[in-house]
Amino acid sequence: MLFNSYPFILLFLPIVLAGYFGLGRRSNLAPVIWLALASLAFYAIGNWQFVALLLISIAFNYGIGHLLIVAKLGPSRRKAALALGVIGDLLVLGIFKYAGFVTENVNALTGTHFAIHILLPVGISFYTFTQIAFLVDAYRGQVAAYALPHYALFVTYFPHLIAGPILHHKDMIPQFERKDTKYPDAHLILCGVIIFAIGLFKKTCLADGIQPLVSLAFEARSPSFDQAWLGALAYTFQLYFDFSGYSDMAIGISLMFGVFLPVNFNSPYKATSIVEFWRRWHMTLSQFLRDYLYIPLGGNRRGRVLRYVNLMITMLLGGLWHGAAWTFVVWGALHGAYLCVNHAFNALLPKGPPALAFPGRVAGGALTFLAVVVAWVFFRAPSVEWALRVLRAMADPSNVVFGREEIAALVLVAIYAALVWLAPNTQSIMGYDHGNRRVGEDMRAGRMRPLVLYGASLVLAFGILGIQSHSEFIYFRF
Repeated sequence: MLFNSYPFILLFLPIVLAGYFGLGRRSNLAPVIWLALASLAFYAIGNWQFVALLLISIAFNYGIGHLLIVAKLGPSRRKAALALGVIGDLLVLGIFKYAGFVTENVNALTGTHFAIHILLPVGISFYTFTQIAFLVDAYRGQVAAYALPHYALFVTYFPHLIAGPILHHKDMIPQFERKDTKYPDAHLILCGVIIFAIGLFKKTCLADGIQPLVSLAFEARSPSFDQAWLGALAYTFQLYFDFSGYSDMAIGISLMFGVFLPVNFNSPYKATSIVEFWRRWHMTLSQFLRDYLYIPLGGNRRGRVLRYVNLMITMLLGGLWHGAAWTFVVWGALHGAYLCVNHAFNALLPKGPPALAFPGRVAGGALTFLAVVVAWVFFRAPSVEWALRVLRAMADPSNVVFGREEIAALVLVAIYAALVWLAPNTQSIMGYDHGNRRVGEDMRAGRMRPLVLYGASLVLAFGILGIQSHSEFIYFRF
């Protein structure tokens, strides 16, 4: 089910909210079970064939977690239990996500013609990573014993299940256990509706609105210089508003239930370096890769060379996480190389005089954005060869069309660029503070209520009117 669909907005969400708060008057556990069942129903609508796999995954990881948390195993058995859990998770992920990719490459190398066609379960990357983090923390002794309904809700919680953010048990399960989240909070519900409205507008009006321009670069056999750039920039902004819109909608929906989700998107195109970009783009994935891959590999503790090797490994696997294709491998390798160059630059060159700080940030921002756009070409193209064709067109200013369609596209791209760099993001508009569980304090104090409410009503109306029947979020594919 899509957040940007009439059945979800007009039927599913109101029913689940009413049931959650209705049951909350009688019990602290019943709303948790209700919300977990509603999340399974949300998943089953359109993905019913993978519900059993999701339930088996929950049971398997909860069982391994129980061994690590409650059973008094010796060190070797604890290590074996963790290995069993992580290998089991990665094996399932590998079979469903990468078996076809591996077979294709084996065929290419050996001349064989094996064929494997396995449907990719929606959300498998997100709920697998979430549970691997749980198991690793359980092994480290950083997890308390959780009841099965709370754990099941932590994994299936529908605002995040399909496309993130990647949740952490320490952040989410204590919120599910609290009694006060079971009572409706008018302020949180109002803030949730406003944030949801902003996200819906970003998705249905902005991301879907610029999507047709992407074909200028990625559906033409021989795009011209201007068509290649306009198509690449259109995809850069489409992905931005698609992911930003989803992140806002997830936070807004969760707030209606009184639960704060982590911020996953923080104006990444305003970054002035690629290191900063990864602190702003898909923030929960970056944190997961840092805490459960980069640091266990050794991080920066074993010298500069191994640090760069670890960065490359982390980003290559991060690229493969997004999809089983060589385009994602190249995308990950590019970002790994960018990060190595960025860290080497910071280590080798001293800080310049204060007078150069602002020009340096501007130049850094422009270079970072250019590097990101080039990498997005591989991310979007159906093959590496296709991506190279687009990049060759972007590097050939002698081939320019610049007709009526290209001029209109340039105007639209300029408007989107202004929105990205000049407009405040949702969390700053709403004062969303995930760590301190605060949101909309200016509204609560009456300092901005009319303006925000009028604006939210307007974007909600445009967002609902802009709904298209099959406009999936791009991150659904991962």
